[in-house]
Amino acid sequence: MTPVTGIHIRPATIDDVPLILTLIHELAEYERLTQEVRATEETLRATLFGPRPAADVLLAYVDAVPVGYALFFQNYSTFLSKPGLYLEDLYVRPSVRGRGVGRAMFKRLAEITVERGYGRAEWVVLDWNVEAKGFYERLGARHNTSWHPFCISAEGMHKLAE
Repeated sequence: MTPVTGIHIRPATIDDVPLILTLIHELAEYERLTQEVRATEETLRATLFGPRPAADVLLAYVDAVPVGYALFFQNYSTFLSKPGLYLEDLYVRPSVRGRGVGRAMFKRLAEITVERGYGRAEWVVLDWNVEAKGFYERLGARHNTSWHPFCISAEGMHKLAE
């Protein structure tokens, strides 16, 4: 595919919450996880733009058309004794996939990682998402087979806290 021109990456603002929610729903549909989405405009406003923002969001545009987003937050490596960037979501709309938007977003994420003095960037990929795996490998990422992510739901944490 021909690379697109006019790619612009910018930080999201509170006014972008409806767009962010739309893109989250599109990502969930792509990942076959629509039943998992609980986010609302109100919860996104509170958690992303409230007194203690939990994450940062970058929006990608081609010309003036929104085409994707990246949501990330700080994690920490005890071994490096440095914070890191954890990429929760990277989504590019199908109409522009393979045309440089994802690479442009990753370039901006790399710049942020360097600007903030982070020790590394990490993320997970669904096991069936061969396209994403190939994209990340072409960027120079490596699949870490030594670590297996685990997750406990909020319900599970409530049970443990009892």
